[in-house]
Amino acid sequence: MRIIQSLTANRSGIPMTHTAVGYRLAVLALALLISLVALAACAEDEPEAAESSKQTLVFSDLNWNSAQIQNRIAQFIVEKGYGYPTDVVFGATLPLFQGLRRGDSHVTMEIWLPNQDEAWNEAVTAGEVVSIGLSLGKDWQSAFVIPKYLQEQYPELDNVEDLKDEQFKKLFQTAETGDKARLVSCVIGWACEEVNAAQIEAYGLSEHVEIINPGDGAAANADLYGAYDRGEPWIGYQWGTNDPALVLDLVRLDEPAYSDECWLTTKACAYEDATILIAVHPSVMTGAPDVVEMLRAWNFNIEIYKSVAAWLLDNSDASAEDAALWWLNGNADVWGQWVTEDAAAAIQAALEANEIPEGWPEE
Repeated sequence: MRIIQSLTANRSGIPMTHTAVGYRLAVLALALLISLVALAACAEDEPEAAESSKQTLVFSDLNWNSAQIQNRIAQFIVEKGYGYPTDVVFGATLPLFQGLRRGDSHVTMEIWLPNQDEAWNEAVTAGEVVSIGLSLGKDWQSAFVIPKYLQEQYPELDNVEDLKDEQFKKLFQTAETGDKARLVSCVIGWACEEVNAAQIEAYGLSEHVEIINPGDGAAANADLYGAYDRGEPWIGYQWGTNDPALVLDLVRLDEPAYSDECWLTTKACAYEDATILIAVHPSVMTGAPDVVEMLRAWNFNIEIYKSVAAWLLDNSDASAEDAALWWLNGNADVWGQWVTEDAAAAIQAALEANEIPEGWPEE
């Protein structure tokens, strides 16, 4: 009887009635139920919490089409397939590479070598960047590209030395350049801006050529497209994966062959074919190893990009985001080889639901 009484007594030691006991048991049961519900809710929130703790991957948003389209495709895959938040930092080659070295950004989809050789080798030696593999692959570039129709009219115009000849130099003269040939060089802030200037000086062309540096890639392309549509003379910098070079008929003027000795001294020679790499900040190697594996399998090569460039030409109002969605929707057989099965299913579901990555810049 004492045992029963102790169980049914309140804190003051006064025995409780059966009703009071029942009430207390009900309260305890309710508290237990609330605790179980809370635990279940926490368990359901665990994946979301784990996902939110993933590193935000910031992409270097280089200011030309192929780099931005690769960024948008990669961002879609990283966000929708692997659950990492993404963001972008817009800019030109040199400042964005310094940002990658500092860890201000984490992924650069196009590192152009030999253009960036000096800074690249320094950063690799210091352990500030990691090469993941090839991006577009190998590519040509030159500051001395003309439309094929122009060379057909003037077949003797086939070498950089010909720009010293008055009859050919006059072809490219404009009111803004006076008696010098107008040469559209690299965008301000690109590594090739300095290289092209050094080449022109080394070839002895400074007195014959006026260098024009466009403000961005779109302006450079528009300059060439406009001249081409009008059938006018044009000379300037192009590279194999730039949109005009993929869709227009262009030729390069002959230059002395590349050699390491020339390039490291005067630069009075042609570019070596570029190697285009994907690079990440070292923090990504441990913070997002699954994304690193995806990027190692990346195979967005020049032949693939040609189809995107042709689509952009037919859809002149389309953005890099539009181009990325167009390509992703039609090429699951390609990008599906870069990702895990689970990621592929999640990416496909996001495409079918017309989802947009949060890290894509606002248009």
